[in-house]
Amino acid sequence: MTDRATPSPHRHPGVQVLGDQGAEGRKAFFIEIEARAGQEDAVVQMLRDIRACVEDEPATGPWFAVRFSTTRFGIFEAFPDLAGRQAHVDGGGGDIFRDIERMNAILDCAARVHRVDVLMSKDAFSHRAPSEGPQKGLT
Repeated sequence: MTDRATPSPHRHPGVQVLGDQGAEGRKAFFIEIEARAGQEDAVVQMLRDIRACVEDEPATGPWFAVRFSTTRFGIFEAFPDLAGRQAHVDGGGGDIFRDIERMNAILDCAARVHRVDVLMSKDAFSHRAPSEGPQKGLT
C-alpha cells in the first residue's frame, strides 16, 4: 500500500498555469502536454474530449491539438478577450484538466498552460491546393 503522504514520482497537480492574465485584448492558451510512456493513445483521447467541449463554446475561436513527438503534444486555442478565455477555463475542457486522477494516470508531468496575448494573426486559409479535398481525420 502506498503512503499518501509521500507522493509517487508520477503524481502532479495536473496543470501548471504560467503567465499573467494581461490587459484586455485577444487572448490564447498554449498548452504543453507530455504523455506518460504507453499513455499516448489516452492523451489523444483526452484531446478529442477537450475538442468536443470547445465545439459548444462560442468564445473559443481557433483551436488546434498538435503532436511534437511520440509523447509530446500541445494545444493552441484563441479567444476574443479575457472573458472568453475565462469561460473556456470554467467549461468542460477545464473540467478535464481539473480531473487530477486522470491527469496523473496519463501525463508524465503537469500540463504547462501558458497564458498568452495574441499580437497578430491570419485567421483563414488563403487557398487549398486543387488536389486537396476536405481535410480528413481532423476531428
